[in-house]
Amino acid sequence: MADTIVQLVDALPADNITVKVLKAIDLIAPGQWENTVDFDEMIKTVTGETNPSRIARIRDRAQALYLDNQQPYQGTVRLYQTIDKADFGMATAALANKVGEKISFLGFLNNITPKPDTLQSIDLVLKVAVELLAFCRLNRLEPNPALFVQALSNNYQDAALIRMASLVCIDALLPLGTDFLLKIHELTQAADTSIITQNPLFLAVNQYLPGNSPQDKAGFVNQSFTAVEGWMSGFVSKTGITPETIANSLGNFIQGAGGKLDVIAALLDQMTNYYEHTGIQTVARAVILAAHAQVQAEPEPVASAAQPTATPGTTPSSDYAVGQRVDVWDEDDEDWYEATILKVREKKNLLEYKVHYEGYDSDDDDWVDPSDVRSRDFGDPDDNGYAVGQTVKVWDEDEEEWCSAVIRKAKEDEYFVHYIGYGSSDDEWVSADEIT
Repeated sequence: MADTIVQLVDALPADNITVKVLKAIDLIAPGQWENTVDFDEMIKTVTGETNPSRIARIRDRAQALYLDNQQPYQGTVRLYQTIDKADFGMATAALANKVGEKISFLGFLNNITPKPDTLQSIDLVLKVAVELLAFCRLNRLEPNPALFVQALSNNYQDAALIRMASLVCIDALLPLGTDFLLKIHELTQAADTSIITQNPLFLAVNQYLPGNSPQDKAGFVNQSFTAVEGWMSGFVSKTGITPETIANSLGNFIQGAGGKLDVIAALLDQMTNYYEHTGIQTVARAVILAAHAQVQAEPEPVASAAQPTATPGTTPSSDYAVGQRVDVWDEDDEDWYEATILKVREKKNLLEYKVHYEGYDSDDDDWVDPSDVRSRDFGDPDDNGYAVGQTVKVWDEDEEEWCSAVIRKAKEDEYFVHYIGYGSSDDEWVSADEIT
């Protein structure tokens, strides 16, 4: 099962080699980037929301949107992950040498001599093409270089901007020098496109590139880079950055980090995953904005201590929204599992929820009865783990089955419960051993 966007953001490192390098670049080419690695904090930053309940609704909705294969979010993250993994993960001497050159630039900074490098040039143009594809996918556009450059010039911010600044610094100026555009032209204007189409990086992202043939795809890559040349040139001119200023800034950072062999070794593993790191943050921002818009368009839920009960023989009202995180009862395991509401439907005058279980594959998604669903929002639990207002299952000794109920009162190890779908005359006290 794919990680949720919440898990991806929360798993981002707060301080590793990639983060340190991004911070160093942010100093010399300010992108106003903050390394936010907590999803709820990102919700607050992006939306301005501070209400915990509202933040929880946005988080749950964002998770559901991300897991929806009809949405563009998972595919966009895969784009960023693919280019980074291909960049440092290909088991070829050529790519190993290329990464080694990056390390030499950053680890031994006293004698820097930028040089043309065909592999580095291919890496650069492919990353530009992937960024264009990711932007268009995220905004549900056909690949369009003109719209991409317009957005790059006017709307790129935070993680997206620092990603492009890093591209100019790490993959253009530092290894190729100030005349990197001329060197790229030598590559892209060559008659033999096989130098690109047979490259392992190209093969790794080939499936994402538009075109019916390798030549068409190589043409798209060239077109993508041509479109951003003006922006890259303007960025270098505006910031005044040079290979030397980049190297000095990163060199000071490395020395501050210890300048030890283990730091240099970490560069081999993590230096080039800035695309994935900032790409996840960019996608998270987009899905948060989408989730926030949906939550804003909905009426605020009415706070209640428990789920409304339903009269037997009638269709219960929908107490849960698509995207809401809930607990779902598994009769076989006799336990509750965390899940997200994917869909709501009425079938034969009965309400059903389609749920996705946290940590499980989509193959395990299931339609469940409302009586087997409970909210995760209730009061502080007692020593037994239960709280007033919480939905639980109560064991019926006579019928030998579990019944859904809501805790109305609690005292020591006993709980006064109301059975869902039954009158108050059936309410009773039960022991902690009889509920789960």
